[in-house]
Amino acid sequence: MASLTNGHTNGYAHSYTDDGQMGDIRFADIPSAIDIPVPGADIEEAVEVNLEDLPDDPTELCTLLENEAAAKNFWLVISLAYAKQHKFELAIEILNKGLAVLARAPPKEKIGLLSLLCWLFLYKSREAPRVVPDGVLVSEARTKDFYLQAATGALNEASRVNPSFPPLFLARGILSLLRASLQPPSKILAPGAVEQSERVETLRQALKCFDDASRVSAGRNMMAMLGKGRTLFSLGRYADALECYQEVLGKMPDLRDPDPRIGIGCCLWQLSHREEAHAAWERALQINPDSKIANILVGLYYVHDSNRFSTTESGFLPIYKKAMTVYTQRAFKLDKEYPLTCATFGGYFLARQAWATVETLARKAIELTDVNAIASDGWYLLARKEHHAGPSGFPKAVEFYNRADNARGGGDRGFLPARFGAAQAQILNNDIDGAKFRLDKIIQYTKNIDAMVLLGSLYASEVFANLAAIVREDKTKEHLKATALLEAVRLAWKDSKKNIKPDTAVLICLSRLYEAEQPEKSLACLQQVYQMSLDKLPDEEKHQDIEDEDTRVARQKEHLAPQLLNNIGCFQFQMEKFDDAKEAFQTGLTACIKLGEKEENKDTDPLITTISYNLARTYEAIGLLDEAKQVYEGLLERHDDYTDARSRLAYIELRQNPTVDGPKAMATLFETDAANLDVRALYGWYLSKSKRRTANIAEDQEQRHYKHTLQHYDKHDQYSLTGMGNLYLTTAREMRRDTEQDKDKRRKTYEKAVEFYLKALQLDPRNAYAAQGIGIAIVEDKKDFTAAVQIFSKVKDTVRDASVYVNLGHVYGELKQYSRAIESYEAAVAKDRASDPQILACLGRAWLLKGKHDKSQSAMKSSLDYSQRALEIAPDQIHFKFNIAFVQIQLAQLLYSLPEAQRTLVEVEAAASGLDDAIESFAEIAKAKNPPYPRHDLEQRANMGRNTMRKQLERAVQQQTEYEETNKTKLARARQLREAELKRREDERLAAEHAVRTEKERLARERQKLLELSRELADKRAEEERRKEEAEWTVDSEGEKVKRRRKGKGGGGGKRKKKGEDDSGDENGTDGDGVGSSGRKPRRGKSTTDGSGGDDSGEEKRAPRKKRRLARKPEKKVKSSELVVDSDSEGEGAVTVGTQPSGGGAETGGAFDPDAPSDVEMVDPDIDEEDTAVRQRQRQKTSRRIEDDDDDDDDEEGGDGAADPKLQSNGTGNVFADGDDPPTVDDAVGAAGESDTAEY
Repeated sequence: MASLTNGHTNGYAHSYTDDGQMGDIRFADIPSAIDIPVPGADIEEAVEVNLEDLPDDPTELCTLLENEAAAKNFWLVISLAYAKQHKFELAIEILNKGLAVLARAPPKEKIGLLSLLCWLFLYKSREAPRVVPDGVLVSEARTKDFYLQAATGALNEASRVNPSFPPLFLARGILSLLRASLQPPSKILAPGAVEQSERVETLRQALKCFDDASRVSAGRNMMAMLGKGRTLFSLGRYADALECYQEVLGKMPDLRDPDPRIGIGCCLWQLSHREEAHAAWERALQINPDSKIANILVGLYYVHDSNRFSTTESGFLPIYKKAMTVYTQRAFKLDKEYPLTCATFGGYFLARQAWATVETLARKAIELTDVNAIASDGWYLLARKEHHAGPSGFPKAVEFYNRADNARGGGDRGFLPARFGAAQAQILNNDIDGAKFRLDKIIQYTKNIDAMVLLGSLYASEVFANLAAIVREDKTKEHLKATALLEAVRLAWKDSKKNIKPDTAVLICLSRLYEAEQPEKSLACLQQVYQMSLDKLPDEEKHQDIEDEDTRVARQKEHLAPQLLNNIGCFQFQMEKFDDAKEAFQTGLTACIKLGEKEENKDTDPLITTISYNLARTYEAIGLLDEAKQVYEGLLERHDDYTDARSRLAYIELRQNPTVDGPKAMATLFETDAANLDVRALYGWYLSKSKRRTANIAEDQEQRHYKHTLQHYDKHDQYSLTGMGNLYLTTAREMRRDTEQDKDKRRKTYEKAVEFYLKALQLDPRNAYAAQGIGIAIVEDKKDFTAAVQIFSKVKDTVRDASVYVNLGHVYGELKQYSRAIESYEAAVAKDRASDPQILACLGRAWLLKGKHDKSQSAMKSSLDYSQRALEIAPDQIHFKFNIAFVQIQLAQLLYSLPEAQRTLVEVEAAASGLDDAIESFAEIAKAKNPPYPRHDLEQRANMGRNTMRKQLERAVQQQTEYEETNKTKLARARQLREAELKRREDERLAAEHAVRTEKERLARERQKLLELSRELADKRAEEERRKEEAEWTVDSEGEKVKRRRKGKGGGGGKRKKKGEDDSGDENGTDGDGVGSSGRKPRRGKSTTDGSGGDDSGEEKRAPRKKRRLARKPEKKVKSSELVVDSDSEGEGAVTVGTQPSGGGAETGGAFDPDAPSDVEMVDPDIDEEDTAVRQRQRQKTSRRIEDDDDDDDDEEGGDGAADPKLQSNGTGNVFADGDDPPTVDDAVGAAGESDTAEY
């Protein structure tokens, strides 16, 4: 609007107040009063209108302007005066009446009014609500869209008058920018796709309009540049927007309304330069302390800065209080309708649960803003308010959360807190599937930690609920998803960049997930919680005054949660770490006491009861039965109805007195708590161990007990179902198989057992005992050993019992995988079953089968050893004695069948002795009352051993004796040859090692000699260098050490070095760095070896130098000579030096002038600084001529004798600057030796 009122180009007319500060540039040029001339009067008359005290009804003013035919400028000024007083409706009314008055005027007269009318509509659009307020009719509502349509109409009418009117370009841009703010953000795009949404197209149109406005004003319209920056910011091109704002600030550093520093700070913030953005906003506050935008932005910076701390940390409150009370509150006082301030303040009142204030501020933020993100914040505040209202507000909360998300574009561009809040509201509204779907989408886009925790917890809750259900479903997928999500959260804690603190709730949930299948990981999670709890203990509970670390840690553990210590102890008990479990339970009891002392109202009795029971179970496992009984009795004194404690006491009594007191205790327990399923299960186990076996399953006491439980107490009792399956399985195994009818009856009994097992598995898919029963039935009935192996392999990971390994051993034996069968049996023995004769007998059988299969004597002997161990444990079991005799028979047969080379006489005789024992055993077993096999078969086997096998072994002994006697000499000879061969190989090895060692010693001696010789040569060379230096240097009359002046027979240039001659130093006695061998620098300014510039020593004044002139070569070509002409001002003769690359002068490097005397000294005091450079040039540029003219030097330098630094040559074609600074190469002079280079 300033371009219409101040008469200057928009952006460069500024007014200032009396104190030097810039005034309100929007209306600064509006005068306090205006005179409206009255035409037609004899004298000049005018009506004065006070623009600072305007009437509320402008009708009289409009009538005056119409009657006096006032010019359009008066309509404009009065309208702006009303706008200055924020009476925009009256200003618009005046412009409309002015347009009606000027209806018949030329169109160009109306363009100013139309342009101002458009701007006023745009201004009203900024203050109008986005949506129709509650209680207002849609037809009467004045929303942002209403005013934008009115502005569009005014702009179109003005464009028809003059489309190139400069202010219209800026108006079109602002109109497009405001219209884009009402359009929804663009949705998700595919990678590489170009965004073509309506909003983006509108912003591009605004950008074009601003470019046109800037072009028309030749880049002087700063409002257009600010609009361009705002458009680029809306497009997400923050770096380009920053350049625009910086350009405006550079051209108008005193601009403050609008302030480009605000835009600069916003761009820097989006580019993640938070501190720089803060500095920009603080600078805006310094210039204009009453800037509501700068105040709220600085407040938001401090709100963001407070996020570095949790709300419970001491550093959070000061920063957040500063953000709210210092900056946000001030911005709110400046303008209570500003949307950003309302949204920010709404968050503060949300934390204080001032719901009415939150409602008001949120509605203002939604209705008054033209920024989608601020509207999103308003909807989010309303959603949080409804969320807190409870179940009645959940549907509205989800709706408002969705609006907040859509206001920011939805999808990956949406508002993450709103989507997360919607998921929470759905969970509270029991819409679990919808919440999981929403959280899954959040994780796909953002990998948000909170969303991963919530979704993982949802899946975990399904798993835990399934475990407590009567009929369990397969929740493997949910279990895997929950574990993966929570483990990803746990991994994110280790990333120091994310700065996420571990959450004990996540670890406890993971522990429950791992509890069934991976108890080690479950325990590791609890131990991490344990360590975190120790770290969080207050200082007074850490007992730092205790020096002993173990004692200090034990005291600290007493302040931990008893539940945590109890769970850790339970896992250690399952892992059979009974000592650690006992310590955990004892510490848990102490922690309960501490907790009771700390919180007097805390009921710790349930914790004490549970932990005490677990401690007693640990005493049982360790074998401290008396201590366990004492704990159980103590529990019963406190809780006489504690059935679990009474059950354990009855079991301990049964173990200690299995004949009298134990059965009585079991009977008493069953009579007392017959309805308790755990008691019925224990009593069923007791019946299975003590009942009398019967062939009729209907008469079995155990079967009747389980059937009664299923019929009258719980038809889903898993223990009874599994027990029934075991009964039918045992009955089927013992049934006859003589006829087809018997086989069919046996098969149906197996099927009945499988039915019970399947029912138990249906109730609990993880019932390992039922699965094992099915595996046994498959083996015995179907002979499907492969399927049984798969079942037993899975069961062994769950059931830590020897029976699983025994079954595996049986199946592997049937599959002829004897090694695996032996491993399984040995694993069963390791499970505290080393004294079980049945497992030892199975091991003996497996070794026997392996020995027969491999024809291995050692396997047969292992079989015999295990069979003997089984008989030692149960000497009354006659079938173990039969096993020993049977193995002895098999061993005798094996040795008889082996060739003589694979057996020895001792082994054959031992087998014969074992055969005699077997014959006697068979005879004794046949006479027993209940032999394991028919007596007739046993007697026949004894007779076969006595009549046949004994004779066979006698012949085998005779043959083995003859074989060993015959081969004794051969064996001795072969043994000698082998020993001799081994000795020879050993001698060769020792000789080779000695030769290698000798060679190494010789090489070491030679290397030492070479080192000594090198050291001598180095010392000699150093001595020669020292002598050479002494010969080249002398002491002058002042006592300083100087270099001797050379005298030659001809011209200088230095002696050419011979091939292979040492070139460590140059002819001036300096090393490569320009330092003489004596350690001090030469007095020359330049080095003559490497061509680099050098510095003077600083002790003497530099000798005056001659300015040289480089000239082209003469037309006469000299193949191998170079002429150096030196002319000094003292009249000394010229010295001519000629060099030849071949022929004479091998030692000096060139031929001398025949006219020069032999004692001419080759060092001229006037050119002492340049002689080295001349010699260097002689070696490298043999076709170049250098003339030294003293007279020219005097004329050019004014007699000061200083050389021109641009012409100071280093002898290599480069000219270096003289002085203490590093040399600089002049490329133009560096090519002076070339034939096409101009003369200097």
